[in-house]
Amino acid sequence: MRTRRARAARTLAVAAALGLAATGCGATSEVASGGWDETGTVTYWMWDSAQLPGYQLCAEQFEAENPDIDVVIEQFGWDDYWNKVFTAFVSNSAPDVFVDHTSRYADFASRGLIQPLDELVERDGVDLDAYVDGTTELWVGPDGQRYGLPKDFDTVGVFYDAEKVEAAGYTPEDLQDLAWNPEDGGSYEELIARLSVDTDGVRGDEPGFDPTSVETYGLGLASSGGGFGQTEWSMYAGSTGWTHTDQPLWGTHYNYDDPRFQGAIGWWTGLIDKGFMPPLAQTVGGSPDQQLQAGRYALVTDGSWNIRNFAGLSGLELGTFPTPVGPSGERAAMFNSLADSISTASPRKGAAWKWVQHLASVECQQLVAEQGVVFPALEEVVPTAEEALSAYGVDVEAFTVHVEEGTTIPVPITENAAEVDAIMQPAMDRVVGGTAPVDSLTEANTRVNELFGTADQ
Repeated sequence: MRTRRARAARTLAVAAALGLAATGCGATSEVASGGWDETGTVTYWMWDSAQLPGYQLCAEQFEAENPDIDVVIEQFGWDDYWNKVFTAFVSNSAPDVFVDHTSRYADFASRGLIQPLDELVERDGVDLDAYVDGTTELWVGPDGQRYGLPKDFDTVGVFYDAEKVEAAGYTPEDLQDLAWNPEDGGSYEELIARLSVDTDGVRGDEPGFDPTSVETYGLGLASSGGGFGQTEWSMYAGSTGWTHTDQPLWGTHYNYDDPRFQGAIGWWTGLIDKGFMPPLAQTVGGSPDQQLQAGRYALVTDGSWNIRNFAGLSGLELGTFPTPVGPSGERAAMFNSLADSISTASPRKGAAWKWVQHLASVECQQLVAEQGVVFPALEEVVPTAEEALSAYGVDVEAFTVHVEEGTTIPVPITENAAEVDAIMQPAMDRVVGGTAPVDSLTEANTRVNELFGTADQ
C-alpha cells in the first residue's frame, strides 16, 4: 500500500478522460443472468514488487487447482500504476483483476467499472467474519455494495537506529510511550532534538547547535505527504482527534482548515526550521531507509509493508516503536487494507472471481504471510506473518499494537481522489517547502470541498 507521491496532474487528466468514457453509480450485477466465462487467461496487475514472489506462488497453486485458467501477473511501480490502470479503462484494455487501494476504488465504483461482489460472496458462502476487524468495512461503498475481499492490512510505526538512540542516552523501553503536543513537542520532540547532531557534534538539545549544518537529523522526511500523509504526518494529526473528512468512511467534506490539523502540521514543519528534520528539497537524495542506513536520519516513520526493507539494511542495528501519544490521549496510525477488483469489462469474470477468491483465501494468504512482507487480512494467518517478520529481528508489536488497542484511523475513502491529490499535493509541498504558511491550507481545503459541493459547510 501504498502512498508515495503520485503524478497527480497526469492522473487527473486521465481520470477526466475516464469520466467521459464511463458513467453510472455502480455496476449492475450479472451473476443471476449467467454467461460468465470461467476459463481462459486472467490478467492480474499489481504494484508492489516485494509481494510479487508470494503472489506468483499463489498463481501456481491456483492454476494447479484450476487447470482451465491461466493467470498472467504484471507488476508496475506505484508512480506509474494508477495512470496505467486509468488509461487501460479508457482504451478498453483493462486487466481482468487488479490490486485496488481504498483511497482509489470509489472513482472506479461510481463509474461502474468494477464488479460488486455481494451476490458472489453470498452465493459462495465467503466468511466475512474471518478477516481482521475493520478490513471488510473499508470495501463497502456508499451504495452498500462490496467491491473487494481484503488481502492484507497495514499500519505505521517508527524505525530507528539503535546505536544512535543508545548513544543519546535512551533505552528501548523509553521509546514505548512517548507523547507529543503542538506547543512544545513533548517527550517525542525531546527525543528528536537529542538525536539531531550538527557537523560539529553538537546535539539539538545543546547550546550552540547549528540547524543549518546538520550531520544527522533526528527525524527523517520522505515527502510532504500530500493530502494523505499516511507515513509523514497522519499519526500526528490523527492523534489530536482530527479526521480527514466529516465521516469515517465516504465523507463529502474535508477538514484541512481545522485548527487541530493546521496546528499539527505547523509543529511538524517547525522541526525543519529547528534543524531536527531535513528541508523538503533535500529528500530527493535517497529513500528514508537508505538515509537511515547512511546515518543521515536517526528515526523514520514508515509503513508495516516496509519492515523487510528496513530489516535488510546492512550495518544497521534496527529498532522500532509505536507512534507517539497525542493531545487526544491516544496514539494513532493510519489503517488500510488492499483488495482485488474485477473489471466489469472482463469477458471472463467467472474465472476472475475464482482468482479473487483464491487471493483472499487461507491457502494464498498463508503463502504470502510466509514471505514476511505484509500482514494478511485473514485473522488466522496473522501469526504466521508476525513470526516471519519477527525473524528479521524486528519488533512488529510497534505496528500491530494499533489494531490491538483500537488506535487506528481509516484511510480517507472518498470520490474525486485524483482531483483531491492534484490540489493537496502542491499545497502541502509549498507549506513543507517553506514557501507558504500553514493557514494557506484553508484555501486549498475550500477548493477540495468545491469538488463535493460542500465548500460552504
